[in-house]
Amino acid sequence: MKADMETTVAPRIAAEQARSWLLVPAGKPEGFEAAHASAADAVILDLEDAVTPDRKPRARADVVAWLGEHRRAWVRINDATTPYWADDLAALNGVPGLEGVMLAKTESGMQVDATAERLPEGTKVLALVESAMGLEAAPEIARTEATFRLAFGSGDFRRDTGMDDSPLAMAYPRSRLTVASRAARIAPPIDGPTLGTDIDALVRASALTLSMGMTGKLCMTIAQTAPVNDALSPSPADAEWARDVIADLGEDGSRVRDGSDLPKLAKAKKINALAKLFHIAPR
Repeated sequence: MKADMETTVAPRIAAEQARSWLLVPAGKPEGFEAAHASAADAVILDLEDAVTPDRKPRARADVVAWLGEHRRAWVRINDATTPYWADDLAALNGVPGLEGVMLAKTESGMQVDATAERLPEGTKVLALVESAMGLEAAPEIARTEATFRLAFGSGDFRRDTGMDDSPLAMAYPRSRLTVASRAARIAPPIDGPTLGTDIDALVRASALTLSMGMTGKLCMTIAQTAPVNDALSPSPADAEWARDVIADLGEDGSRVRDGSDLPKLAKAKKINALAKLFHIAPR
């Protein structure tokens, strides 16, 4: 049965372009397989907030065992100021199937470097920014060599700052993470999750994510993954527009007529590449 499931799971999108990042409580290993078989571009087994201190050793062991069974996933580890951080890294060091780690409550580039130093060379580190201090250090964190992408821990950030979840209040932290990522030449950041079961609200929130230059989003349930993937992908209408622009101006820009055409062509080529990657056909 396990082998059959492996053959039917579609290859995941590369982490640089991953849209839906599904958080799965590491204390509930019975949910690992369903997450693995879901539409999520990336699965994150959560050893931090989702697991109480007394259950962390057992959850850690379950994660290591599951990753050793020819499965692949990311793991959210505890933040560097806790004793659990070193225990998480010691357990995960060299474990097959580890896609990378998400470092909770990142507040400095040194924390990212210290995390990377305890893992095999080349292990990807997602820096989860969840506080005012972390946001202020975002440019430094993004430029740290070991940082793969930034992610926004929006819930903890709101608790830390007292800000609400309105688009206006969250515009600054989102845009700061986007600008810091672009300046550091790393992939765009991953937005925080949308709570609740209202899919329409999730789609609206995902559209806001995209408008802020973020190209991924944390998901709390399997049901959220497909809508997030759709919302963060080019639409068939977008793909059609891109195809027509490239046909009009030429792939190499040989038919560019004025200064506005080059930016239009660059945008069209980007959309066209994403449409192909996500298998979006022009309408």
